[in-house]
Amino acid sequence: MKDIVNGANYILNISVILFFLTIAVSPQALADDAAAQRIKELENQLQTMHSNMQMMQNGMQAMQSELEKLKSESSQVTQKVEHIQQKAQEVEKEQKTRPVAVAHVKERNKNNMVFFRGGFAHNTQHHNGLTFQSNVVPAGVQDRPDKNAWYFGAGFDWNLTDDAWGMAPKTSVLAELMFEYKEFSSKVQGNALANVPTPLIGGAENPRNVTVSQLSIYASPKIKFREGSRFRPWIIPAGFGVHIISPPGESGSFFIPGVVFGGGAEYRIWKDFYAGVDARYNLTGGKKDGVVVDGLTAGGYVGIGF
Repeated sequence: MKDIVNGANYILNISVILFFLTIAVSPQALADDAAAQRIKELENQLQTMHSNMQMMQNGMQAMQSELEKLKSESSQVTQKVEHIQQKAQEVEKEQKTRPVAVAHVKERNKNNMVFFRGGFAHNTQHHNGLTFQSNVVPAGVQDRPDKNAWYFGAGFDWNLTDDAWGMAPKTSVLAELMFEYKEFSSKVQGNALANVPTPLIGGAENPRNVTVSQLSIYASPKIKFREGSRFRPWIIPAGFGVHIISPPGESGSFFIPGVVFGGGAEYRIWKDFYAGVDARYNLTGGKKDGVVVDGLTAGGYVGIGF
């Protein structure tokens, strides 16, 4: 644009010089009408050229203004494109990391478990009853079961929190519901009430075998440590248990409530499959209608997370 303006000024200056040369060479032509007409035409041409140059300058200024506007809009568009590219990169990065986060959530949500357990049981006292060693009917074969037993059971762990409600990081609190069957003996010889016929009416000793068993149902809080680790120890600080004995005690009672304490550890073998060991102690607070079922269990279990 600057070169065009300089060219126009150059043409204007040449025209002015030619005008003054014409006056200097022919002073007598000023009186002539043709010369005056020629001068007038030159003046008109100069005015026209001046107007055209002014229009050109205005046009160039408008073009320059439009060019600056286009540059500004282009800069804004570039900034928007860069912003969109940055957002796209952030979304792509989030999508790459999202599967890991989802997998972690899934793993945490599978802290719930169904488990199956079994092992050794021991009561602190012998279980006496109506149909075997009895103080009520001390007749016939007075046999009694062993204190030791085997047991099996199953239960559910339901996860309540992964950080003890914000009080302990990586510490899960679960609600456990479990049942357990113990068998102390299946061949305890019965007393007079389990004799065919009963010696109380003069029959010979022909005792029947009596199965001595116990069913326990527990509802307990369970605290598991090392959340997120393959190896997790745990404890039951205190839980509630109800024990159902068979045969019943001397008074006919067979429901005995109590408290259970426990501890153990488990290891995640593969995916959501676990193996663990545990030990528990049942406390009933003394004899219940002549029967004491206090004792412990120790064994192992396998679990499946869900």
